[in-house]
Amino acid sequence: MAQEESCSKSENIKFGIRARMRSGKTILNHTQFLGYTKDSDGVLVVVPEEAEIVRKIFDLYLQGYGMRKIKRYLEEYGIKTATGKAIWSTSTIDRILSNEKYIGNVLMQKTYTPDFFTGKQEKNDGTFSMFFVENAHEAIVDKEIFEKVQERKKAHSKKN
Repeated sequence: MAQEESCSKSENIKFGIRARMRSGKTILNHTQFLGYTKDSDGVLVVVPEEAEIVRKIFDLYLQGYGMRKIKRYLEEYGIKTATGKAIWSTSTIDRILSNEKYIGNVLMQKTYTPDFFTGKQEKNDGTFSMFFVENAHEAIVDKEIFEKVQERKKAHSKKN
């Protein structure tokens, strides 16, 4: 009975979250999001020191650095991750370079949790609608730079 109650609560929460998304209200987890924090009203605001790191990652990539070389650069200069770690993962760098939030946009519901009991998230491959909000917050990276990075990543992935 308790499990059924928990499942019902989970479904109600999901319904509320999806209703907020449909209305264009962005829902973001910013705790592990380099470059931003939330103000007292819950609005994303740029953290200047972290924004410089994000811009540097984009810049290095456009200079021809790969993920491992960017990782080495960040670690050699003692630049910490969003969670304060000294060691970077190439997948974190790759996610930063692909994250539309850095140009001020938000794509919500990229993942979903099919089973509330396990809590394991899965990539949303069309199972649920995704919600896109442009200019949801201040951008850290220029749109042109972001697009150049996406083009380079696409060209690089075709080679492999």
